[in-house]
Amino acid sequence: MNKAFVKESSEDNDDDLDVAQPDVPAGTKNYMTPAGHRRMRDELLHLIDVERPEVVKLVSWAASNGDRSENGDYIYGKRRLREIDRRIRFLTKRLDLAEVVDSSRQENVDQVFFGATVDYATEDGEERKVTIVGVDEVDLDIGHVSWISPIARALLKAKVGDTVTLYTPAGPQPIDILDVKYPTPDSGR
Repeated sequence: MNKAFVKESSEDNDDDLDVAQPDVPAGTKNYMTPAGHRRMRDELLHLIDVERPEVVKLVSWAASNGDRSENGDYIYGKRRLREIDRRIRFLTKRLDLAEVVDSSRQENVDQVFFGATVDYATEDGEERKVTIVGVDEVDLDIGHVSWISPIARALLKAKVGDTVTLYTPAGPQPIDILDVKYPTPDSGR
């Protein structure tokens, strides 16, 4: 048996392994903001319509060059194709399970629900801002936290002026809700 064939076959087993992704709690829906849904859908369409066809073309060209066992373009292309297919499967599953929540239509704007941007103060007076989003939209650099995160769980259903308890490894911490905002219908967030 050819060494390249054996190596390629063992790499194909990686295709069935899913990359660790955030889990949606059992029995709940995959809540998502309209903007997050749009970003995931755009990524899926880009992978299907642009990236995958380019990589297939590269792999086809590399395969026509002969010996595949030492053909870097072929080996890299096949690996990249598996990564793209894995991501397409993941995005398709997540979008199929998505429940898009348009928080710009929230009527009770002084209470914290999914999609709210919350300004709060910690016990030591430090002010912070977080936006409660879906598990696939988390970006701590811009303050987007998952609705299942400890801070979001502490904030949900609280109102402006409330003091809630955030349970941390260092112990319970009181936090004060300073402001709650929801996106405007035309903001696109």
